Amino acid sequence: MSEKTDITMEKIVSLSKRRGFIFPGSEIYGGLAGTYDYGPLGSLLKENIKQSWLNKFVHSRTDMYFVDAAILMNPKTWEATGHVDHFSDPMVECEKCNKRFREDQLEDKEICESCGGKLGSVKQFNMMLQTKVGAVEDSASTTYLRPETAQGMFVNYKNIVDTMAPKLPFGMAQIGKAFRNEITPRDFIFRVREFEQMEIEYFVNPAEWEKYFEYWKDEMIEWMGAIGLDMSRVHDVEVGDDDRAHYSSRTIDFEFEYPFGQKELYGLAYRGDYDLTKHADYSKTKLQYTDQTTNETFVPHVIEPSMGMDRTILAVLLSAYREDVVGDEPRVYLDFKPNMAPYKIAVSPLMKNKPELVEAAQRVFGQLKSKFGNVVWDDNGNVGKRYRRQDEIGTPFCVVIDYETLDDQAVTVRDRNTTDQERIAIDDLENYFVEKLS
Repeated sequence: MSEKTDITMEKIVSLSKRRGFIFPGSEIYGGLAGTYDYGPLGSLLKENIKQSWLNKFVHSRTDMYFVDAAILMNPKTWEATGHVDHFSDPMVECEKCNKRFREDQLEDKEICESCGGKLGSVKQFNMMLQTKVGAVEDSASTTYLRPETAQGMFVNYKNIVDTMAPKLPFGMAQIGKAFRNEITPRDFIFRVREFEQMEIEYFVNPAEWEKYFEYWKDEMIEWMGAIGLDMSRVHDVEVGDDDRAHYSSRTIDFEFEYPFGQKELYGLAYRGDYDLTKHADYSKTKLQYTDQTTNETFVPHVIEPSMGMDRTILAVLLSAYREDVVGDEPRVYLDFKPNMAPYKIAVSPLMKNKPELVEAAQRVFGQLKSKFGNVVWDDNGNVGKRYRRQDEIGTPFCVVIDYETLDDQAVTVRDRNTTDQERIAIDDLENYFVEKLS
């Protein structure tokens, strides 16, 4: 087998649609720019990433509190944080075709990339999506779809301190949707208007922020490797003073080498006490912490590891994508880590019109599904086509029940990456896959 590494966005987009990972949003109506729907395989991949994130950053720890805050918040939240006045991107409009572009993403800032017309002057475009709450159409009913999940944690800081009595340092973790009215959504699921974030706000003593910043940097790198990202394509970039968000005194961007360039994947920011102080001022509520040992009272500082779900999925797909040749046949497969693969095992009868094979295969399928969960039944087409299909969606192993099974009570197990096959006794299958999938 020979392996190729020429990965284009066209290949990833095509595979995602063809195999049920990701579909264009509202496709039968012509779509809606910047929106995508996750199909059966994409939804399972997303859940696997979520579970890995939760296991790493929440369930295995004693200092983390998992929350699920509302998408709609009191609009004063966004006034306090500066989003209403400052959450904007530079926008230019073509004087000829009237298309709008983000000025900072254009190579030629004078000429329209669509029609060649002249671009107008730069204007600031606020990216928050407005909506109305209640039955009265007045300014008091205007709120926003949250542009980030972070503020849902900051406004619940006091609730967590009051109800959970945490010891510093401690964190709040959340997975949830956020919305931004992107001027020019592009690059598949990389830049979209509706997306999902996995974020942590970690509260620390101000004197110790540097120690915990480095700690979270290491934790993020470790998790990236655990979910199968190609770490040779990941780069940590120190963000300069001119490019950092207004609330941050230090930020590292983890950038990934996408086919369209090296772009931001994750962020690690030191937010100081900016958010808690702003919310305390606007809400007239004390958002402090009292150390029970020293009786010292202060506003904690915050380290924020922020990870986007959609960009993670794209990076995982790109990291896993493989092309090779088996015999004389070209083959595409996704080299997912077992914990990321939508299906862990595919079970097939050699022939679907032979009742004795189907019955035996169903027994094996039930046995493996009850143990490993994401096991799929596949009797569509001949065995060769099944192998190609399961390879392309990243299933690590295929199990085939054939006529020999009826005599020796063993099955053929095929490895996705090597295409090697071996004979395994049915009674040994569970232990075999426990070891292989660990």
